[in-house]
Amino acid sequence: MLKIAIIIGTTRPNRKSEQVAHWVYDLASRRDDAQFELVDLRDFNLPLYDEPMVPSRRQYTQEHTKVWSAKIASFDGYLFVTAEYNHGIPGVLKNAIDYLWYEWHDKAAGFVSYGTVGGARAVEQLRQVMGELHIADVRPQLALYNATDFENYTTFKPTEAHAKVLTTMLDKLIAWSGAMKTLRKE
Repeated sequence: MLKIAIIIGTTRPNRKSEQVAHWVYDLASRRDDAQFELVDLRDFNLPLYDEPMVPSRRQYTQEHTKVWSAKIASFDGYLFVTAEYNHGIPGVLKNAIDYLWYEWHDKAAGFVSYGTVGGARAVEQLRQVMGELHIADVRPQLALYNATDFENYTTFKPTEAHAKVLTTMLDKLIAWSGAMKTLRKE
């Protein structure tokens, strides 16, 4: 069965991404066509990139890198739950992505984002990064708006419309994850 990571892409206190990711996981885990796992960047405590070699060499010296590598390599696809910070990707998410290279290859990704404009600019940057990492990103995405989708700008209030968009995105993400798996050597 396909394994999909739901990556919580922020680590700051009072983050919204955790609420959103748990909602995504609750809906996704009802499916029988893939297994889903929450992957919280807080649990990996990755410092700013501290490996002496570039990730494409796969000569990791740090234990935290080896743990992160094994976790990411174990998945067939990724669903990134991210905020938009200053018109872009949260630094902690970009740092975590940049730790690895081959582990991401020939897999698929989807996005759930939030921010003033639904996190759209963060996702546009992520799409560029995904291309460099040989990740096929699916077009449907769920964009959440701080002013309308979060009560008092803090508490996520999902709707049926959100669930429909998420289902469409998951359908594509699972299909593409399966297709991309045929490209990888096990």
